[in-house]
Amino acid sequence: MSAMFRSLSGVNYRIWFSGALVSNIGTWMQRTAQDWIVLTQLTNHNAAAVGVVMALQFGPQLLLMPWSGLIADRFDRRKLLILTQSLMGALALGLGIITVFGVVELWQVYLFALGLGVVSAIDAPARQTFVGELVTNDNMSNAVALNSASFNGARLIGPAVAGVLTAAVGAGWVFMINAVTFAFTVLAMFLLRKSLLRPQARASRERGQLMAGFRYVKSRPDIIVVLVVVFLVGTFGFNFAIFTSTMTTVTFGLGASEFGFLSSIMAIGSVAGALMAARRAEARLRLVLIGAAAFGVFCAVAAFMPSYNLFAASLVFVGFSSLTLMTTANAYVQTTTEPAMRGRVMALYMAIFAGGTPLGAPLVGWVADQFGPRWAVGVAAASGILAAIAILIWMFKYRDMRVRLRLRGNQRARVRYAGDGLPATAAVSVIEADADEADTDEAILREDVETATREIAVVEATTPR
Repeated sequence: MSAMFRSLSGVNYRIWFSGALVSNIGTWMQRTAQDWIVLTQLTNHNAAAVGVVMALQFGPQLLLMPWSGLIADRFDRRKLLILTQSLMGALALGLGIITVFGVVELWQVYLFALGLGVVSAIDAPARQTFVGELVTNDNMSNAVALNSASFNGARLIGPAVAGVLTAAVGAGWVFMINAVTFAFTVLAMFLLRKSLLRPQARASRERGQLMAGFRYVKSRPDIIVVLVVVFLVGTFGFNFAIFTSTMTTVTFGLGASEFGFLSSIMAIGSVAGALMAARRAEARLRLVLIGAAAFGVFCAVAAFMPSYNLFAASLVFVGFSSLTLMTTANAYVQTTTEPAMRGRVMALYMAIFAGGTPLGAPLVGWVADQFGPRWAVGVAAASGILAAIAILIWMFKYRDMRVRLRLRGNQRARVRYAGDGLPATAAVSVIEADADEADTDEAILREDVETATREIAVVEATTPR
């Protein structure tokens, strides 16, 4: 099996991947239909109301984060996932019933979104860290990337199907179908071969375990900068439902099918980004930097697209850069965190990523309402650029990044930093520099300053953490 899909060589991961893929399709179908009825049936194209739904759905992850992470570290994750997936299926069924019977109101959608948010807060860290029980440590980064590919591959199918079904039979039946898809994940949990599961270290039951996770993260500045990046982009950049729905309806004057198509077209880039991440043996912080900067640039390009087709095409690149960024950030945090702390650290990660939505989604929705959807996309662009700047500042402070101008028979700008704390890798350079060259200021002063030509050399010196 190729390096890109090496995690699928394990039977347990294949079972998990299959069940999760079906469930993810249903999840994207519900998200699309839910946003659509709030925007077009329960309000008069009120983007702020969509933002409130998102805030209620993701806000509990922020509030319940200390306890949800400890639960994931302390209890049997397989049994925990059976419970949470069953509850989410029941919530989807309830929303589907009241929608099919035509009695759904906006406050009820808010209530179901809140209920789903509470259950998801418990489910997310358990689901993220359960991968460690399915694959070996060497395949952890690959499995995380394939999970992202599964989630975003489902976005290729789910929103498009939801758009067609919503127009044909109504959103209620979309919610009912999603309820059924949760059964596939529950079935997968029962089909897993328990003898092949890899037991993980559990959190002790002594006092102070809630705060132990925070103390661990405080001792890891590399994880802190990843969380800053996740907060910026997750809060202000990943409000795709708001700016794709408003761009579709307000800017281009189109309908449900076109809205669903935008989510699917973005998923093409997302899947490509996740699969490219799956090919890499290790997650590196420099790729997080590149992904953040690219996300900001491509969102800025999308904001200026004059037609629906060009806007859709630009979303492929937005999807690619966003998943390169987030998949690498997720894999880095998981693979560099101690197993006994992984649930609490990932709970904090997910809380910052999803829990920032209560702050960002209403704000981005307000921007779309007051200034137009293009400005909402501009907010996403700014978040990516600021995230890239945050990593650069961290590299200067904690990884000894230095820029020196070296004058000799040629002129060079040398950039050095101490790597991202992972095992040393080969140097990357635009033009190879002599490895024996002195690196002191005195040596620089001795360089010949005559007959200079301009060259750029980038030298990375990485050291184990």
